[in-house]
Amino acid sequence: MKLEHALHAARALVLADLAAGEVAQADIVSLVEDSIAHRRWWVEQWPEGATYLAGLVAQDVQDALLERYGRWPLCPVCTEGGDPHALDVEPELGPDPHWVCGKTAVAVARVGALGTV
Repeated sequence: MKLEHALHAARALVLADLAAGEVAQADIVSLVEDSIAHRRWWVEQWPEGATYLAGLVAQDVQDALLERYGRWPLCPVCTEGGDPHALDVEPELGPDPHWVCGKTAVAVARVGALGTV
């Protein structure tokens, strides 16, 4: 089923990024599962949105982490001085989402590929 494949792919990409940042503890992984459950309903209502799932789940987890733990993932581009800031997902609603530094507009990695940076 295409829907299940898209949900599993989004889960795997976000979990890979969490693991790359060494923040894939059980309570954080549960945030991914919460997002997947929410997005399952969303994509059932709008099947054409399946290509947007990875970016949306990444944003959901990023928002949940900010509320509970702090910024994630931190920008590796702006390491000198200034306040640490999180990367943004771009496009916010589109296929092929990337983690991007909002200050410099540098694309750091595709969602799911933070471990290759």
